[in-house]
Amino acid sequence: MSPYDTDPADRPAADRLVGAAADGEDQAVEAALRPKLLEEFIGQERVREQLSLVLQAARQRGTAPDHVLLSGPPGLGKTTLSMIIAAELGAPIRITSGPAIQHAGDLAAILSSLTEGEVLFLDEIHRMSRPAEEMLYMAMEDFRVDVIVGKGPGATAIPLELPPFTLVGATTRAGLLPPPLRDRFGFTGHMEFYAPAELEQVVHRSAALLDVDIDPAGAAEIAGRSRGTPRIANRLLRRVRDYAQVRHDGRVTREISAQALDVYEVDARGLDRLDRAVLDALLRLFGGGPVGLSTLAVAVGEEAETVEEVAEPFLVREGLLARTPRGRIATAAAWRHLGMAPPVQGGGAKTSDQAALFPDGR
Repeated sequence: MSPYDTDPADRPAADRLVGAAADGEDQAVEAALRPKLLEEFIGQERVREQLSLVLQAARQRGTAPDHVLLSGPPGLGKTTLSMIIAAELGAPIRITSGPAIQHAGDLAAILSSLTEGEVLFLDEIHRMSRPAEEMLYMAMEDFRVDVIVGKGPGATAIPLELPPFTLVGATTRAGLLPPPLRDRFGFTGHMEFYAPAELEQVVHRSAALLDVDIDPAGAAEIAGRSRGTPRIANRLLRRVRDYAQVRHDGRVTREISAQALDVYEVDARGLDRLDRAVLDALLRLFGGGPVGLSTLAVAVGEEAETVEEVAEPFLVREGLLARTPRGRIATAAAWRHLGMAPPVQGGGAKTSDQAALFPDGR
């Protein structure tokens, strides 16, 4: 079974240059690029400030801080923050993931081997099995677990005391966490998409660590196409670096960044081939909609869940597409982005209908 089978959106996203999922190359490079302390972390100012207070207070008391839940889209720094938490506390960190814990025994083995003050990072915590999840309740609250020995009427529960530890949970879908689990976290931080100016700082920092000669305009061009996500910004930087090295003198400017990302089919707004294919089919074949998801997916030659989970979230966030009860509808901004004029009538939704839905032109 593929590791992506329980989350179809991850599979195609991992193959896209602008996909937020991390592949093997991303994981290797991110290990070298990650900031080690909170003061080095760029962006997420509110979360950083709140987390700094939690950690400083715990250090002053000499106790383990409250359990931490970090939520938000992939690629925004949840794993990096978990490692920073351990570094700020001067504690070791144990890393695992929800899909890897399929039985309560798996979780019991991890918890029983923790040392006092250790940080346990549980990525994609919403994908943990229900029996393990129920065991985690007691571990988080009372620092103990009941290990069941035997089966049937002769089974007995042996209480196992745990040293105080800090659980850092990360999730891309906070709504899937059951309330009892969510309530046991003392601090919850929601990661927001980055502003272009923050991404420029990320690009400059990564360029310095990768020994890439880049000017401010080149960094701004990469940041503007990075979809508000540092992981994508770092990936685009590496591809631009390759282009500048092979076809130019290695220096990254705005012109070279634009040329390189055009080669990789990432346009000025961060849309890639799949995104533009969805918009193009919606506009050219269906006059801007409304059109059903399955019909739109067939038109672009993709699975419906790929279109819905991979392409549509960014298009909706950018104000290029809307999901309505009647189907998908392109906005006026989508027509402008592809350089097309909206039809007055016929072939789908009328321009007047869309203008009523999007009076600000988005």
